[in-house]
Amino acid sequence: MSNYVQRFLLENLDIRGAVVHLDSVWQAMLTGRHYPQPVSRLLGEMSAVTLLLGENLKQTGRLTIQLNGSGPVSMLVIDCTDTLQLRGMAKCEQTITAQTAPDLLGDGRLVLTLDMPSMRECYQSIVPLDGDNIAEIFEHYFRQSEQLPTRLFLITTDNAIFGLLLQKLPAADQKDPDGWPRAEALAATVHDHALFDLTAEEILTRLFYEETIRIYDAQTVQYGCHEDPAKIYAMLRSLGRTEVDSILQEFGEVVVHDDICNREYRLDALAVDAIFREAGPTVH
Repeated sequence: MSNYVQRFLLENLDIRGAVVHLDSVWQAMLTGRHYPQPVSRLLGEMSAVTLLLGENLKQTGRLTIQLNGSGPVSMLVIDCTDTLQLRGMAKCEQTITAQTAPDLLGDGRLVLTLDMPSMRECYQSIVPLDGDNIAEIFEHYFRQSEQLPTRLFLITTDNAIFGLLLQKLPAADQKDPDGWPRAEALAATVHDHALFDLTAEEILTRLFYEETIRIYDAQTVQYGCHEDPAKIYAMLRSLGRTEVDSILQEFGEVVVHDDICNREYRLDALAVDAIFREAGPTVH
């Protein structure tokens, strides 16, 4: 299993980039979800792009990207931390016949949120969904929000996702006026390679065989869903004892579902009592 992000620089062209590979982390995100195959693919591609962006976080924080639409897939949300802890989910209809991103998502918007303890308030960027696939949707985001020419190449198999990001830096044309179109054309041939049998270094040296490539250390990606009952307890305390007791009286237990991590917490009367006495309840 190999889950990583690895940055690189085409030194003589002033073009930067990164590659991402996901297999077991993506599969862990899908476990127990029973998403239709087109939805799983969208979630995987969006995970790859989120990691390519999140890898640039230089401080403690969390990057969240959400696609909201009017189609059969009403929401896709992925977030990752500065340490590349990744999690995500989709909201969709049970039966999906559409295959393309525009048909699946419909009209909607992309919302990117950056939350860091060092910031007084979250940074948020919102752009319309514009593109025939996830790569084009995010290329449009880059044009609108960062003004850096950017290309994304995403490849999905049944078990893995591969992504390649290229960005043209401001001095690129001064270094080599033909460098950017040449790098784009070479990167587009990535679909012709048996990517999942190669390392990032092998892929990059095959793609950009005539260029000087600086390849940085790979950063490991992990699935970011860990059991966090304290978050559930705090939420219930915020509701207040009267409200929680009314739920308990009506249903015999309190059930809280953590959608993004697909985990259910069940609390009986003793557990609820312990929460409000600030003891450590048992969650089943």
